[in-house]
Amino acid sequence: MSSITVAKVLNNNVIIAQHPQYAEVVVIGKGIGYNRKIRDLIKLSSVEKMFILRSQEEQEQYKQLIPQVEEKLIEVVQEIVLHIMQSSRQPLNEHIHIALTDHIAFAIRRHEQDIAIHNPFLYETKEIYPEEYQWAEYAINRINEVMAVALPADEIGFVALHIVSALSNRHITEVKQHSELIGDLVGLVEDNLEYHIPRESLDYSRLVTHLRFVLERLRRGEAVQETSSLDGLMKREYPEMYMLAWKLTKIIGQRVRIPVYPAEVSYLTVHLQRLAQKKEDEADMEAGGGAH
Repeated sequence: MSSITVAKVLNNNVIIAQHPQYAEVVVIGKGIGYNRKIRDLIKLSSVEKMFILRSQEEQEQYKQLIPQVEEKLIEVVQEIVLHIMQSSRQPLNEHIHIALTDHIAFAIRRHEQDIAIHNPFLYETKEIYPEEYQWAEYAINRINEVMAVALPADEIGFVALHIVSALSNRHITEVKQHSELIGDLVGLVEDNLEYHIPRESLDYSRLVTHLRFVLERLRRGEAVQETSSLDGLMKREYPEMYMLAWKLTKIIGQRVRIPVYPAEVSYLTVHLQRLAQKKEDEADMEAGGGAH
């Protein structure tokens, strides 16, 4: 038996059905509920572009959410999820249907009430997750178009984190914490160097990418090759940057609650030294420019 049986039509795009393998499921699909009656059979093979919520908990949350949101929002979120799946060629955690629908419905409400929420980690998110950021950009453009709203760019960053969470099967809070942690570390580097790193620059990109890889390695439990000669050299040649790198790895260790390998300090020192050098070069150029 490769068909599902309609148990209840929630709206044009969502039904509750009996599935041969998963028992009761919530099925999301464009127009899937249109003109359907209880006990109608729907061939699984004929329903392309369909999402089945299998988890009991997800089903309950979604059922509660549906009466609170406009039907066209459900439709556009489904279109977005489909677009991401096709572009990434990866399955998404089914929680994204609830998380994204709920987040966007709330964002639209805030927007209508003129409550602006600033996203301080927009640049970090764009830098750490460029692909997900692009999909989030597509999402916000489609939502603005379909829902006739004008959600701001800050929302792209928030939606990108939901996409990262769904693709990596990590909880949104963990994904968000990583973005915030990187933002805080960059701020600490800037305070220590008394130098603002231009957000569109290669230096910023390199630093954020490096910090991201440190976090990824910690998450996967990967050890970094110890190189005592590099460690000794960094400590000797660049003591200030070495101390700053040590401070940063200490903060990372405390925030993610995983001890950081000492070798990370040496590699981070190389990046910090490059930034310190950049600051010096720019100061020299300004001084030189002023001398004419």
